[in-house]
Amino acid sequence: MRLAPFSVLATATAMTAFPIASALAADPLREGLEGALRGCETWVLHPASWTEGPAPFPAAIGLGDRVTESEDLPEPMLPPEPLRKGMRHWRIAAGDRSGYALTVSQDLPMCHIVGGGERDLQPAVEAALAASGFLARWEPIEWDRHDGIVSTFFRSREDSALTLVVSRADAPEARSDRPQVLATATYDPAR
Repeated sequence: MRLAPFSVLATATAMTAFPIASALAADPLREGLEGALRGCETWVLHPASWTEGPAPFPAAIGLGDRVTESEDLPEPMLPPEPLRKGMRHWRIAAGDRSGYALTVSQDLPMCHIVGGGERDLQPAVEAALAASGFLARWEPIEWDRHDGIVSTFFRSREDSALTLVVSRADAPEARSDRPQVLATATYDPAR
């Protein structure tokens, strides 16, 4: 289904960094996803932030010691098979045995986010996707709903070659024994 363009925000100026508001949402689940999305955008659109080594990269996520690099992730948390090249992984703690995993690639312009845990992430995901800061950077272009899952497709306002799909439960209180949110962004200069 095609979405009408959002006219809620004026066109955002090109963003080369993603400053963190002085008062982030009080919800660590929302903060975790917002940080993962900032990290994703930074990795793909601003490779100078990591080409000299990824050590300073967690600062782009903006969550301090809640972000740790991980050698590997369980299979269900990995990106689709064609995107599994040159992967690096970060875990983002969001409290109460819940959090996100951010996978990026040194070989492909992509990133992949998986969220899950004991808490219901759906309200936090919806709040993050409706936030003015997110909508200033991403234009929703279409959505699909199937079997209790809604997927929203976005195009970067900074560079239209970067697209993002975010899939999550379409209502609160969905199952928490599987990933609750999946987001994959890919950069295709042919778009």
